[in-house]
Amino acid sequence: MEDVFFIDDECDIRIAIEQSFELEDISARFFADAEQALLAIKDCGLPKAIITDICLPGLSGENLLNSVLRQDPDIPVILITGHGDIEMAVSALRNGAYDFIEKPFAIDRLIDTTRRAIEKHNLTLENQALKRSLKASQTLGPRIIGQNASIETLRDTITHIADTNADILLFGETGTGKELVARSIHEQSSRRENNFVAINCGAVPENLIESELYGHEKGAFTGADSKRIGKFEHAHGGTLFLDEIESMPMQAQIRLLRVLQERVIERVGSNSLIPIDIRVIAATKADLKQASTQGDFRQDLYYRLNVVTLDLPPLRLRKEDIPALFHHFLLVAAARYGKDAASIPNADLQTLLGHDWPGNVRELRNCAERFVLLGKLGEFSSDSSDNSSLPLSEQVADFERMIIEQALTSNEGRINETMHQLQVARKTLYDKMQKYGLDKRDYKDEN
Repeated sequence: MEDVFFIDDECDIRIAIEQSFELEDISARFFADAEQALLAIKDCGLPKAIITDICLPGLSGENLLNSVLRQDPDIPVILITGHGDIEMAVSALRNGAYDFIEKPFAIDRLIDTTRRAIEKHNLTLENQALKRSLKASQTLGPRIIGQNASIETLRDTITHIADTNADILLFGETGTGKELVARSIHEQSSRRENNFVAINCGAVPENLIESELYGHEKGAFTGADSKRIGKFEHAHGGTLFLDEIESMPMQAQIRLLRVLQERVIERVGSNSLIPIDIRVIAATKADLKQASTQGDFRQDLYYRLNVVTLDLPPLRLRKEDIPALFHHFLLVAAARYGKDAASIPNADLQTLLGHDWPGNVRELRNCAERFVLLGKLGEFSSDSSDNSSLPLSEQVADFERMIIEQALTSNEGRINETMHQLQVARKTLYDKMQKYGLDKRDYKDEN
């Protein structure tokens, strides 16, 4: 399917525009009247944008606009008007037209408007795909985004261990996405139809943690006015995620070890054993081995949890993933707040790449939300980038690779649109992609 349908009854104009579009690598199909264009739409579907003269033999451009918008209200339609049609064109803008261009027009203006229309259409499709993806997230599982070698290894390991019953320990700084990884493991396992239950061990008062985890019987303590099902029981058949496990009180660690070994619990105030079928995923930002050596964490519990350990890298060590992550968070925020997800300027991208991200991916997500809501990144502390000691040539190469990767991501691997966004020749783009090991297929939309 061509990107653009162009409709004008003047043969000379169609020929001139066709030649200009070919030079600009804009794929287009040309028609002398609206009826032919509508037949092509019926047979092949809608293009990304439509450009039509208002005054046509038979159906007018305005009739074509109304017909197209009934099929897809998001399709960009550009009207070409004579001087006497300006009032009509302005009315058409209010009724859903994307833009209008008055004859005689400069070809550069038409090309620029066409590219913006195509970009708008691509962004609309991307937002629609994101909304479908968000709706399907309960069955598809969360996405772990990135091409850094450590992220590739993480995804591969999850694939191998997800559908086992092994307990898992996640290690990573605050904000690196430990709960996202835990949910991804759960959704890729046979437990996905049952509950994923998360609890932050550091957020529960010490005197309530056993009741929170194992439940209690009515009258077990002052204030226990009714029986309560704990997190372990609620997670039966599914997955229990224990975040900040290093914050768990020592007495609670002793009881947790027994539960992990025997897979039975007792509610507080009860003597009855309740069998449970759960997988436990624990997460920590602390070195539990060192903590166990210092007596701050039970050594036997550490070794019981440490069957499989997954290390989550901080964002400062995977800066090549920042463009793709930021783009994803832009789309999520745009869908959440009902706003357009505008492309980030290169100067702002350089700011993102130069920041050390002490808050990791969580901080980047918040930054993307601010960008969607306010149209700017906000203030950053003057962190020194971890690559500042590299030679200038290597810093330039790193930045160039990330710019190309961002363009490929935003254009879903489409080479023509990436060329135009970066304003480079096709051969230059392919040479640089080969240099940096970038494959356009890795950026295709999977939905």
